Amino acid sequence: MIIKSKFPLGQLLIERKIITPEQLDVALKRQKETGELLGIVLLELGFVDEETVFLPIVAGQYGVDYVNLKDAQIPPEVLNQLPARFASHYKVIPVDYRENTLMIATTRPLDIHLLDELSLVVKAKLNPVLASEKDILEAIRKYYGVGAETIEQMMGSVKSLDLPEDVDDLGAMETEASISKFLNQILLEAYRDRATDIHIEPFEDSLHVRYRVDGILFDAKVPKNIRHFKDSIISRIKILSNLNIAEKRTPQDGRFKVHVGEIDLDLRVSFLPTPFGESVVLRILNSTRLFSFAELGLDDQERKILEHLIENPHGIIFLTGPTGSGKTTTLYSCLSQINTEDTKIITIEDPIEYQLEGITQIQINPAVGLTFSTGLRSMLRHDPDVMMVGEVRDIETAEIAIQVALTGHLIFSTLHTNDAASAVTRLLDMGVDPYLVTSTVECFIAQRLVRTLCPKCKSPTTLTSAMAEDFKRHVDMTGDIKIYEPKGCEACKFTGYLGRAAIYEFLVVNEAIRKIIMEKATASTIKSKAVAQGMRTLMQSGWEKVRRGLTTPQEVLRVTKEED
Repeated sequence: MIIKSKFPLGQLLIERKIITPEQLDVALKRQKETGELLGIVLLELGFVDEETVFLPIVAGQYGVDYVNLKDAQIPPEVLNQLPARFASHYKVIPVDYRENTLMIATTRPLDIHLLDELSLVVKAKLNPVLASEKDILEAIRKYYGVGAETIEQMMGSVKSLDLPEDVDDLGAMETEASISKFLNQILLEAYRDRATDIHIEPFEDSLHVRYRVDGILFDAKVPKNIRHFKDSIISRIKILSNLNIAEKRTPQDGRFKVHVGEIDLDLRVSFLPTPFGESVVLRILNSTRLFSFAELGLDDQERKILEHLIENPHGIIFLTGPTGSGKTTTLYSCLSQINTEDTKIITIEDPIEYQLEGITQIQINPAVGLTFSTGLRSMLRHDPDVMMVGEVRDIETAEIAIQVALTGHLIFSTLHTNDAASAVTRLLDMGVDPYLVTSTVECFIAQRLVRTLCPKCKSPTTLTSAMAEDFKRHVDMTGDIKIYEPKGCEACKFTGYLGRAAIYEFLVVNEAIRKIIMEKATASTIKSKAVAQGMRTLMQSGWEKVRRGLTTPQEVLRVTKEED
């Protein structure tokens, strides 16, 4: 599409009320200083928005086509016309190839020097078209893969691969091709995509890289040639984590830290041996990010319950749920709420995921005899007010935690059970006496994480009859119900979801619950009694978020199906 105009660009933008005459004067002064095209200056000053009609207007003014790369589908044979390292260096991407003419998307379609340099690489005529820089960079990552130019340079290099020192900031990466640079590109891309985990998995003829975003795994677009460097990538991660690079037969765990701008990221690393090499998972932990109760997803009713619980001077608060359900994040949020100068808090964890200022944290080390139970005994000698035990795994740890609570301490801990009521029977099955449970435990809190809808693209829909039947058994379906569904847009990477929130089930141990615990009632009996006493189940908590338009029925059913 070519838009032709007899007016200068500045006058045309004023005519269409996109900029003011005063803004044009500022831009023209800046243009004299920099020598850049007026359109580029206007973008840099923030006077115009690429997402409006600005770029098509600029394209028409300069007599070139404008292409929206979001709508483009670029075939491999077109991409093969320009190597990744040149596309990345010049910030261009091939869009179409026919009749020995290659259409190149760039932000500088009239730059003769750029076109001359590309002509030395491309054996075809060039047809430059205009596109936004953001779209070009996203297309390069999408079609060539993360770090494709780095892999290309290493493939073409005859030098042996070295492992340079770590960089301080991922945004200031080395210019030379190296494994270090490629790994930094992977980490930076994962952070930008809001990934919580990076999975690097070797197979016979390939190396897969996957990101976990909002609890769901997605393939990361990486070059196929990455498989040639899998051993070097693994070695680089081990060096950063201070692990033994020669040991490939047994699992290893470690951690290291990187910086992204002003943010410190701790990366927890775990290696597993496989027939085709070592598989590694990197857990990304933002050590400066602690959530408030509102950010966790607690509504007013749930927040009041939790705020009341953490004000108790003694007792035990158990969080329950499977791995990855957000228990640790909730625990840290509770600790940060009560972390004051007059409160001594000690934690014992495996591993320490977040390092908290003002809190004494202990990492268990079974190899030297430091377990949850032995650490818990030693913690008492340090005169704590509040303690957190990462997980109650056995009768010994459970009994010590209970004895500590009986002596006037507030204890936070976790159990791996499907719901709150099952945590009671789990303790009894361990061998804990019912009277000790009723004397010390204040509350069992079950939780799950549901993906939240992208606010920019969520769309109203209706509840299917099958879903309605699933919910009718658990929640009140009366009243006006407005349901939303995910659509997908650029903001949410076309998934329809953006972020996660927790849903909760608070089983407060009151007199009625204590009575049936003493009778060694089953989990279902305890749950029924708690619901009769006003407990809201996980599904009911999730349904409230559906009613508020925060998530979808499918998400709630996905994480609460074990209730059935």
